[in-house]
Amino acid sequence: MQGALTRYRIIAWIVGVCLLALVLVGMPLKYLGDNDTVVAVVGPLHGFLFMVYLVLTFDLARRARWPFPRMILVMAAGTIPFLSFWAERKVTNAWVPAELAKSPV
Repeated sequence: MQGALTRYRIIAWIVGVCLLALVLVGMPLKYLGDNDTVVAVVGPLHGFLFMVYLVLTFDLARRARWPFPRMILVMAAGTIPFLSFWAERKVTNAWVPAELAKSPV
């Protein structure tokens, strides 16, 4: 499960940073500066990486035996700026260690 957690943590940070770049840099440039270059590049990249995020979150949820609502909550965290960082911390410091403590390896 440690490998799945590491993969999830990496993609959560990447998706979070891409979303912040899209919302905090790309959108103002597009609508205030009439320059859609950042949105044109980061938008599709974030979309692809978000799909990877969903797959890796599902993998971790399956391995950690999360209930379905928790998995959906963590998946949805990649759509709201800053929330993926909170979810990554919650998963890393609370939910996965609790599951590891319940089931010996």
